[in-house]
Amino acid sequence: MSDPDAHLLIVDDDERIRTLLQKFLIRHGFLVSAARDAAHARRLLAGLDFDLIVLDVMMPGEDGVSLTRGIRETRGTPILLLTARAETEDRIKGLEAGADDYLAKPFEPKELLLRINAILRRMPDPSPQEVAPKLLTLGGFRYDIERGELWQGEAPVRLTATENQLMRIFAARAGEPLSRAELVEELGRDKGQAQERAVDVQITRLRRKLESDPKSPRYLQTVRGAGYMLAPD
Repeated sequence: MSDPDAHLLIVDDDERIRTLLQKFLIRHGFLVSAARDAAHARRLLAGLDFDLIVLDVMMPGEDGVSLTRGIRETRGTPILLLTARAETEDRIKGLEAGADDYLAKPFEPKELLLRINAILRRMPDPSPQEVAPKLLTLGGFRYDIERGELWQGEAPVRLTATENQLMRIFAARAGEPLSRAELVEELGRDKGQAQERAVDVQITRLRRKLESDPKSPRYLQTVRGAGYMLAPD
């Protein structure tokens, strides 16, 4: 079931694809804006807030990976990349830049719809919580499990939808090693080495936000032969 209030931004230089996706997603209850290139997308982003961005990697001028990196400098809006099927390196670069997921072309529109809804479901509920916060302390950081918020002192740390979902998964099983296959399953992704590699990329990004020395992590640890483990104070 699509979120009828969600506002999506489609960024693709192919007018035919852009129009087809816009019509398809509107039929499924979304509000949809479209941009023909990165510069056009930046102008729209300067004046509007979006719930999710569907972004083609291969575009003339600034490509989708560069635009993803630029967006991540100021906002945590979920980003779904559209990549050529053979371009594995583009997918990895996109994830490292801050994308939440990718979909290889050609794809069925229904699969795009499923991916979009899955990402939107992972976003934390913005409604105020009256219950006492459940917090994990990680050195100078604290993670509010109920709100899905990470703070460093009094400053919020921006998390992507996937990073936040990983934090929720680890927080629910703090002190317990989780294999890459388990994390892929918890994230609701298709099984396979490509998705396990994508998890590695997401962990690396998350460590950069949590750890003073990401190469020697204190809190988001690698457990040899078992996977990854969150070790709060």
